[in-house]
Amino acid sequence: MENIPQTRRKFITTLTLLLASGVVLVRYLIPRSTGKRRVLVSAAAADVPPGGALLFRNERLALFRDDANYYALSLICTHLGCTVTVTEDALSCPCHGSRFDRHGKVLKGPADRALVRMKVEVREGRVEVVG
Repeated sequence: MENIPQTRRKFITTLTLLLASGVVLVRYLIPRSTGKRRVLVSAAAADVPPGGALLFRNERLALFRDDANYYALSLICTHLGCTVTVTEDALSCPCHGSRFDRHGKVLKGPADRALVRMKVEVREGRVEVVG
């Protein structure tokens, strides 16, 4: 067996390089949060019908109102990413037949996860969906 001489200086240099590369790797693998609030859509509270929905096709999301509560759902199907259509009683995917209730829960597959619920803030008579 060969004896490899290792000095303290070489060990410290190797350890420093290993730690520095770990820091660089973490910096690029973990996304940084800007901390800024980004408004995806904004609508007047009166524009959202009670028991109904306000659709934003370009943003692929829908703003719903139940009694006095507002909530928003992504219209991207969790199965393969098709745009979900909104009907009076459910949301359905035209691509593979997945169905979701008005709160985004799966009623019928092949989708196995609920629709993504977006954060909603009500300010000064306006409903904002933030992301």
